[in-house]
Amino acid sequence: MEHLQDYQELLATTGVEWGLIGPREVDRLWERHIDNCLAVTEDRDCLPESATVLDVGSGAGLPGLVWAIARPDLQVTLLEPLERRVRFLELAAHDLDNVHIVRGRAQEMTHQFARVTARAVAKTSTLLPWLAPLVEPDGRMVLMKGERASSEVAQAQRWLDAHRWRAEVETVGSPPRTRVVVVERVAKG
Repeated sequence: MEHLQDYQELLATTGVEWGLIGPREVDRLWERHIDNCLAVTEDRDCLPESATVLDVGSGAGLPGLVWAIARPDLQVTLLEPLERRVRFLELAAHDLDNVHIVRGRAQEMTHQFARVTARAVAKTSTLLPWLAPLVEPDGRMVLMKGERASSEVAQAQRWLDAHRWRAEVETVGSPPRTRVVVVERVAKG
């Protein structure tokens, strides 16, 4: 909990100063951002024990850094193309042994992960072709989406069908409070 409070303080100060978080978000950092990410860590189907995780477009570290703090068993790679954001992530993760920070884009990655996520990066239909090659054969994408999750999945259905993936919108956490799109390969046969 102490690490999460330190991270929240860093977001509220340096995060705002560096333009990673809007000043109007400070009063709702916990409820709208951190707790929203924490809900996913409670679901072991979304984030199984000791999973490797790639957070694409990490920005200020939401959700990847929150997941790494809350679940030290995870090995989290934060992927971010912008230097200023990478410097912030390095500052925020300086004492976390389970975080690896990479400056780059999804299309440049060659390693695969058990779980691949993105939050506030792009629409689902745009994300799927970027993220699919990064998912291990038995892995999943866990995309943090808001109220438009179902409509985004519907817009991506053609790609999902053509590439043999399926997506389900789930609400996770206890109590349920965060909407995610879980995307996995359709079994052959």
